[in-house]
Amino acid sequence: MSVNGAGDIRPVIQRNSLREQIAGALREEMMAGRLAAGRNFTVKEIAELYGVSATPAREALVDLGAQGLLRAEHHRGYTVPELSWSDFLEIFESRVLITDSFHRQFATGRAMPDVSRLSSLRRRADAAQRAARSGNLDVMVGCDRRFWQEVASLLGNRRIADYLDWLRVQSWMFAARYLREMPVLGGVCWDRQVELVDAIGAGDLPGAHRIICEYNLFTVRLLAGLAGEPLESVTVLGLLTESAGGGQAPAAPVPAPAPAAAQAPAEEPEARPKRSAGADDDLGKELGRELGLGLGLVPQPRAVPHGKFGRRLR
Repeated sequence: MSVNGAGDIRPVIQRNSLREQIAGALREEMMAGRLAAGRNFTVKEIAELYGVSATPAREALVDLGAQGLLRAEHHRGYTVPELSWSDFLEIFESRVLITDSFHRQFATGRAMPDVSRLSSLRRRADAAQRAARSGNLDVMVGCDRRFWQEVASLLGNRRIADYLDWLRVQSWMFAARYLREMPVLGGVCWDRQVELVDAIGAGDLPGAHRIICEYNLFTVRLLAGLAGEPLESVTVLGLLTESAGGGQAPAAPVPAPAPAAAQAPAEEPEARPKRSAGADDDLGKELGRELGLGLGLVPQPRAVPHGKFGRRLR
């Protein structure tokens, strides 16, 4: 973050072109649910928020619109789309079918994953695992996305890796609104990234595939519970349970949202120490340094005022 003048706080931009930086920052805002579904804003508002001219702001919004991550509204700017359970099922099932297809390809021995970047993958796995256990959603989305980008690079197919990344961004856009309602996120999200890397490093491809299937089962069980949707609507459920060993993967915890006037129950300090905002910032900076992202994740985890992006469409 940077402070320009009295109280003027803007996101720190530390990537390639302004166009890419702004698009990347907004993408992670949407993944973390800070820029929520239905929020509408203009090019002028984005340019002012990031302290840039209208041209790179417009280009970034056009890019995100072309990717289906924003919806252009005639004479009304851009709106974050609201993804339904049906949208999520298409996203999730596409991801599962691609993963299963590559496992079958590797099993034939005609193709093998590229493990030349295993050390980089292990660093990202450690960061993603710690972020998941911390319960900091703002940090978690960036670490998770970068970890799975690295995993997808093992496939040796850039186009499919980019497609899987596009699906993951939308998965987080769907999930974030539910996860943000949870009073405590530590221990809720999947945190077996290092175990997956260990299996890959040991050449245990069936084991790696089983862990990924267990991860997918964990994810869909968690989100179905949070969204109040039936698991029977997931057409690839049988494929996942079979690949995960008959469905023996641990069930995802589904904590109930805390009532507005209620407080979260007290916890044992040793089991889950309470994190302060400063501790969350330190975690973001620590993981950012380890991942080579400069001062924390881009954009640095922050809160976006509810009315900052103007009206909400109904």
